Amino acid sequence: MNKILTKQQLSKDVFKIEVESPNIARERAAGQFIILQIHDMGERVPLTIVDADAQKGSITLIFQVVGKTTHLLAALNEGDHIQHLVGPLGTPTHIESFGRVICVGGGIGVAPLHPIAQAMKEAGNHVSIIIGARTKDLVILEEDMRAIADDLIVCTDDGSYGRKALVTEPLKELCEADLKPDLTVAIGPPIMMKFCAKTTQPYDVKTVVSLNTIMIDGTGMCGGCRVTVGGETKFVCVDGPEFDGHQVDFDNLMLRLGAYRKQEEIDHHTCHTELNIRD
Repeated sequence: MNKILTKQQLSKDVFKIEVESPNIARERAAGQFIILQIHDMGERVPLTIVDADAQKGSITLIFQVVGKTTHLLAALNEGDHIQHLVGPLGTPTHIESFGRVICVGGGIGVAPLHPIAQAMKEAGNHVSIIIGARTKDLVILEEDMRAIADDLIVCTDDGSYGRKALVTEPLKELCEADLKPDLTVAIGPPIMMKFCAKTTQPYDVKTVVSLNTIMIDGTGMCGGCRVTVGGETKFVCVDGPEFDGHQVDFDNLMLRLGAYRKQEEIDHHTCHTELNIRD
């Protein structure tokens, strides 16, 4: 049993929780994730470890309410417990002193980007961070990222906050600068990561993307997270979740992500109904 220590709503449908888990807090590394089950009959949900406090014995998770399990998770409060928490899982991010690193996060992707940006800065890199959202109300972790970044650029699609632009616009400008970046890390919706990779490719800037959104059970057994990278089949949960963005077949990835959209909409409606009846 893993006790929820704190809970905070960051934006519409996005929540941050701190969960008691001493072993995971002690062992986790940037880029790794956990699998949680709210109860014994619940589905397995992968979530990136956003932060950890080894002394306190806690890990921080950020999630967006999109399906039945995340609805149920959002209904839990401080003092409630999560039945099962397994981790840390996945291959940690390769961290070293690259030189100049650009970290690009879109929407909820800013959450898994945070520990990577933090580790890159601690390794001695000059870290430029670009975070984007559709509108001001959906921008998350701005102050956390500002505390890490050598320079921070905030973009919104509608111009309601920061710069009115897609994240690829400042990314292109940084790639064209006199001091070209040595590495880009991009995490967000697949379409965003696809165009970030397309933006950096002409400048020969190595680009790492995280494909955590397609993971299901986190063990490699279900085969649901298979992706094509460099013409080869990979499994995100065991081979990743991070890959060379210039090698990922994003079109195939997005096609597969849409396969269960109808069922997800049904689960979304069913869960709303169940929670309203319970209230």
